[in-house]
Amino acid sequence: MGRVTPDNNKTHIRIPFQLDEDCSRLRLKFEYTPKLLEERGRSLELLSQSFDAYLLPEQKAPALAQADKYIPLKNLITLSLDDPLGYRGACHRHDPVQELALSAREASSGLLPGPLPAGDWEVTLSVHSIVTDTCNYLLQVWAEKENEA
Repeated sequence: MGRVTPDNNKTHIRIPFQLDEDCSRLRLKFEYTPKLLEERGRSLELLSQSFDAYLLPEQKAPALAQADKYIPLKNLITLSLDDPLGYRGACHRHDPVQELALSAREASSGLLPGPLPAGDWEVTLSVHSIVTDTCNYLLQVWAEKENEA
């Protein structure tokens, strides 16, 4: 469980975990809240700052006139997974709740099936954008053996 703020934008949070023995299925549940910035005034302020940074001056007024198509603004945190040998996939989705699984033969979209060896694993949370004052996240990881899967 953790908390991020706009100061964490464009950063990564690495969460190591250990599998003490090989397993047949690895499950992950990742969630974060809130997803949406509900304050229209704050959304317009953030959009204006973004337009100042990324648009030419003559593009700003037309963009602000269409600001409603960007509202509500959304927080975005995505997940990647590494096993003791390297990359096992990325789930760069907008869903604020994700239930993922992988095994030797199958895996959730974005993850790679294959052996689930004992050793040092790591989840990387990529904090793309936090537009609310704070955003809480929860990551749960558990292994299942053949008779539990």
